[in-house]
Amino acid sequence: MMLSLKNLAGLYEQYGDLANAKVAPIVIGDLEFPSEGPPVIMGTVNLSRDSTYRESIAINADSAIKKASIMAAQGAHLIDIGAESSTAKAARVSALDQANVLVPIIEELTDLGIAISAETYEPVVVKACLDAGAKVLNFTGTANQEEIFELVGAAHASVILCYVGGANVREITNLDTDQDPLPGLLDYFDKRIEVANKCGVTNIIIDPGMGFYYGNLVDPLVRVRHQTNVILNSFRLRELGYPICQALPHAFDLFEDEFRTAEGFFAFIASLGGVNLMRTHEVARVHAVLRAIGSLT
Repeated sequence: MMLSLKNLAGLYEQYGDLANAKVAPIVIGDLEFPSEGPPVIMGTVNLSRDSTYRESIAINADSAIKKASIMAAQGAHLIDIGAESSTAKAARVSALDQANVLVPIIEELTDLGIAISAETYEPVVVKACLDAGAKVLNFTGTANQEEIFELVGAAHASVILCYVGGANVREITNLDTDQDPLPGLLDYFDKRIEVANKCGVTNIIIDPGMGFYYGNLVDPLVRVRHQTNVILNSFRLRELGYPICQALPHAFDLFEDEFRTAEGFFAFIASLGGVNLMRTHEVARVHAVLRAIGSLT
């Protein structure tokens, strides 16, 4: 979709009734963020050196704690931490090794009062991270989902339910970019939400998976156009009754030397699209954009 007033008006004219559909609040531990309020900011710390966004990589536990603490001071409500990159050529990390790396970091950050989301698809890692104090699971898989949902429910935690085409996000799949993606996303999440609810999970956030690698989205411009389309249409997922998370694109090919400003730009697009939680590597820039939007509204 071309970004123009005409096209934005057409999108609202066709689906505007969904823009005000009531959805549940975002729950992070004891805190609730109403869906009608400003977006929640989720900072990102990567413990894998294979992660593509170099600025978010923590080389050790001390680095991770420092980065997370800075992001919290910059305005992040939540910090997402993962120990295995989702990129196609990244080295795989065993569940035990992931847990051993993540647990002490989560424990220390929790003691500092910083809310943590753990990104994983391994039940062993889920349990270890929730026991260590993580308030949110960023669930990047589909395998073992009932076991994982039961762990989340027992911990009274929240789950970010990601669109994943295979057993986990590390499996390379393709997306259908020729049709409106929203009907397929609605059907996908409707089925998984039903399973989650049956397992006792009610605090759910929906993530259409635009930050992941796909085999047919290797051309940077094709990828970012598809990402932008889905992000702008995020509000249409509100009919499911849950808040929406989107990973903000980097768009290196569009921004080149100024790539660190890209996520701030896409935060504005996400705001237009009704995104409730924004996952970003650039907390300070995104926070500034959202503050400006709020001041001008």
